Amino acid sequence: MKVDIDMGAASAGAKAMLDLEELLATRLLVQGNSGSGKSHLLRRLLEQSAQWVQQCVVDPEGDFVTLADKYGHVVVDGARTESELTRIAARIRQHRVSVVLDLEGLDVEQQMRCAAAFLGGLFDAERDFWYPMLVVVDEAQLFAPAVAGEVSDEARKLSLGAMTNLMCRGRKRGLAGVIATQRLAKLAKNVAAEASNFLMGRTFLDIDMARAADLLGMERRQAEQFRDLARGHFVALGPALSRRPLAVTIGPVETSARSASPKLTPLPQAGEDARDLIFTPAPEERRVVVRRAVARPASTPTADILSQLTQTKFVSAAETPAPTLFPEIDEAERNGMINTIMHEMLNDSDASFRTDAVLYQDFLVRCRIRRVPGDPLSLPAFRRNLAVARAGIDGETAQGEPWQQALELSKGLPDDVQGVFFIVAQAAVTGSPCPSDSTLARAYGTHSARRARRLLTYFEEQGLVVVRTDFTGNRVVAFPDLGCETGPGDPNGPDEGAQETQAAE
Repeated sequence: MKVDIDMGAASAGAKAMLDLEELLATRLLVQGNSGSGKSHLLRRLLEQSAQWVQQCVVDPEGDFVTLADKYGHVVVDGARTESELTRIAARIRQHRVSVVLDLEGLDVEQQMRCAAAFLGGLFDAERDFWYPMLVVVDEAQLFAPAVAGEVSDEARKLSLGAMTNLMCRGRKRGLAGVIATQRLAKLAKNVAAEASNFLMGRTFLDIDMARAADLLGMERRQAEQFRDLARGHFVALGPALSRRPLAVTIGPVETSARSASPKLTPLPQAGEDARDLIFTPAPEERRVVVRRAVARPASTPTADILSQLTQTKFVSAAETPAPTLFPEIDEAERNGMINTIMHEMLNDSDASFRTDAVLYQDFLVRCRIRRVPGDPLSLPAFRRNLAVARAGIDGETAQGEPWQQALELSKGLPDDVQGVFFIVAQAAVTGSPCPSDSTLARAYGTHSARRARRLLTYFEEQGLVVVRTDFTGNRVVAFPDLGCETGPGDPNGPDEGAQETQAAE
């Protein structure tokens, strides 16, 4: 079914029409400095398409909550736990409800974590609920930054991974990303590059104008026109809009944001009593109001309530335990399922060169498919489990004292180098040849053998290992704390792990 959305007026008095079905397949990027009419454009798109497609708005400023009054959007307060937001998002896809995720009042890192959990819930919905959905993310540079900022690295990777999934893999799941940003230069390139439709508004910085011109296929000298665009005027390009750059003026909207642009108003007439108005306290200010603190019971998070219910046991008069509301989790079975999933992921030859955030999202999806009980692993716990799985240690050796001591030594290392440490430690514990530079580089997620050798130097500087070369040029790595060392191994040898994966395929 072809549905055209009226976005306003185009050149020569014609209407600027947007093919909604094409938009769902090709995604949209909106760019414009503050005051260019970017939020007005998004509101126009949402209002015109509300009756045709389910919508989700990730709203960091709380401007789009007014859509609930006229179009029935449900406002989801972002001040919830991440697991709650993930479950809510799954139910949203199931029941096809249009929503606004209100993140107003949260700091930047909290906004990134909430958006990542919510978008992850939309992305991981069961296949039966992959209905078409328009996902609008305002101020997308906050959730997909091009460079690391003041937020934690974990929050940035989670948010960037969720945004990458939305723009790169969301189409097959019915998710059509519409992202808006004030600064193209601050938006991650792999996120912006997935959009095929563009609406470029007023821009003043040279770097943003040049990037906007590149995306529209225009020459650099034509980029100057972005400085001259008026508020609400955009240049459109894309299969859902126009095959050639087209000037568009966005039409009016029926709802308004809670925060509007400041307007000039006349100052009051200055009277002789201006000083008295400022320095004389009002009568209500003179009275000291004593407020007694009211003890209010602290609200218990949902996760804590479920945990308490899980651990509660009702004992009958005959001391026979009654069935609990939730069955107890067999930790051994749960850990076995997690280890199986980890090894399945590592069998993929490309897994070594994917980011931890992408692998973590894949892990969460596999856990839901396998119905793994209990709360999902956190990202740091996932990284550690993944590093141990990459080492390929067998069950009997894993229970030995040397390997347990190696696990303790690794706790003082950064997350991203633990995988390399475990591979070398495994070779020392089992007496295997020292892994080659190619094997260590793959474990680190790189193709550079120089970086792999640099990691061994780093371990040696930390006092964890001693690296030596025998008379034949082979490398041996000794672990003084473990009382063992690897066998001689050729540092320039092939990547054995990659060869085993190819042979298995």
